[in-house]
Formats: sequence, C-alpha cells, structure tokens
Amino acid sequence: MQAYNLDRPETLRTHLARQRLLYEARADGQGGQHWETVTACDPSPFEPSVEPPPFSAKSFFFAEREPLFRFDGGQFYSTLPEVVPQVIFGLNACDLTAVAYQDRFFADDPHYQARRQATLLVGLDCLHSCSGGFCSVMNSGPAVQPHTADLVLLPPATNDAGWLLLVASEAGGAAVSGLDLTPTGLDWQAQRTANSLQVASEQGEQRDVVDGINALNAGQIDPQRWDDLGLHCLGCSGCTSVCPTCSCFAPLDRPSAEGDMQRLRVWDSCLYEGFQKEASGHNPSATPGQRVQRFWFHKLGDGFKDHFERYGCVGCGRCDRVCPGGIGVHGVMHKVARP
Repeated sequence: MQAYNLDRPETLRTHLARQRLLYEARADGQGGQHWETVTACDPSPFEPSVEPPPFSAKSFFFAEREPLFRFDGGQFYSTLPEVVPQVIFGLNACDLTAVAYQDRFFADDPHYQARRQATLLVGLDCLHSCSGGFCSVMNSGPAVQPHTADLVLLPPATNDAGWLLLVASEAGGAAVSGLDLTPTGLDWQAQRTANSLQVASEQGEQRDVVDGINALNAGQIDPQRWDDLGLHCLGCSGCTSVCPTCSCFAPLDRPSAEGDMQRLRVWDSCLYEGFQKEASGHNPSATPGQRVQRFWFHKLGDGFKDHFERYGCVGCGRCDRVCPGGIGVHGVMHKVARP
C-alpha cells in the first residue's frame, strides 16, 4: 500500500462524490445511524462513530428484494440490475471483511457482482473498540484487512497528528487521480500496529467466545443446551438481518406489471420455522433449538471456515445489540462455553 498525508477526509469525500454516487453512515438524530447519499458540495464534517451503523453494507450488493428473471409464457428473460458507480465511504474493518466473505459466497451471482464491480470501498481503521465488538479475536479488524478495501482512512491517533490515506488497490489509485497528495514520512505501519494493540487490549481475551467456538466444533454441546437456547429465540430474524455475512434468501413468484410472471429474490432467515421445510413435509430443523444450533454452526463451524477461509462471524456484535431474547453471540457463547 502507498500512504499519503490527507488534510482532512472531507477532501477525499468531495473528490470521490464528483465521480460517483457516495454513501456515508450519518447520525439520524435519534441515537442511531443510517446510510445516506452525500453530494460533493455537502459541508458536513466526516464524523465516524465508535459504534458501527446498525446495518452493514450488505444490502448495497445483496438486495433485500430484487427481480431475477421474468417469463412471458414462452421465454425467460433475465433482469440484471441497472447500476451506477458508487462509493461506500468509511466502512469499518469488520464490515469490509464481511463484504469479502460475501464476495466469495456470491462469486458466480451476476446480480451481486454487477453492484459489487461498480463499487469503490473506502475503509476506516478503528482506534477504539465498539461496545460488544471482538474483531481482534476474529481476525477481522480493527485495522482494515489486506485486499478488502480500495482506499483506507487512517485517523489521527493524537490531536496534533493528521489523517493518512492508504491506497490499497489499482481502482483506489485511479479514483484519487487528480488529488494533490504528498507521500507521508510517518511510520504508518507502526501506527496501525499500535492502534490494533490498543483495540485488542480494550476487547480483552474474549474467553467465552474462544471457548464457545472450541466447544461447538468439538461436539461438546449437549442437545438440551441448544433446546434451552431455542426457548429464547423469537424467530424475529433480527440477528440474520443485521449480520453482515448472512445470505439466506427465498424465491418469490409474482405477476409483473407487464402481465407476465416474475421471480424475485427476497431475504429469508434460517431461524424461521419453515425455512428448511421440504415438499414432503419433513423439516430437518423443526425445533427452535435445532434452528439456533444450525445458525451458530454456520457462523462459527470449522466446516464453513475451511470453505470460506474464515468464520462467518466478524465480531461486530450487532446480534447482541438487536436480539430481544439475549442470545446474540456473547449470550450464546457464554452458555455453551460453560459445562
């Protein structure tokens, strides 16, 4: 990577917004954040929150509802999305790791790839841990991981320091062409290492998470424990909606405005009772406990790690924050890690 001094992140944002549609997570005035479009003339300062936005960047590529094809009674017609060049500005390392995970899952999906190839990713290193975050344990942060972003913003660690911009891909280098950037003389690698150690210290060893993963993959969790956890699951799909790596979907056939039939893809959840139900009526995940077990094996099972080269959990802690039953990752791992 090449590192440059950056007077302020708004300079980069303005430059990129002249070329592409730019999205940034903004405070909504009610204690939350939402992704909003930002124009090149927007005077608002870039103010990243310590907490990641409630929703990751997943929906920018894997749409909640989209048409796949239509059938006019005699022929099928694919319906690829109309895309415009876009920038996702200020993505945390965990969310960028999740995008890279989804890139592998949807590697052969033309709808996902059409949006993904039109997107420039601008990452942001974290200087402090978010509440409930454990990215350092999951190897997904706090520094933006290699090959997950095109550009990386490195915030100043002290008041008298300045921002740095890391160019991490060929597309990132092309995007900043025309900006007056000077190479930095600072030891930015050492700064990133020090930042990562600070965040890891704030997050701690996360023994429950580590021990829970080991117990899960060693087959040491009694089925009754999963049934007990299932009693707390409301089947609301909150965790699967906010999880940046969840990718369950279902087909939905409906008449289109033109009068032919259209197949849609809509988000689904493996925690819904009928998600795995077969045409014969058999349901391999008929009980809440079985569904909760299946979900966590998808997130933290070694079989999925072998296939995707990492666990499906990136340590963002969103499931903990959204679950009304208290069985987000920390709640579950604490219970399964203890005999």
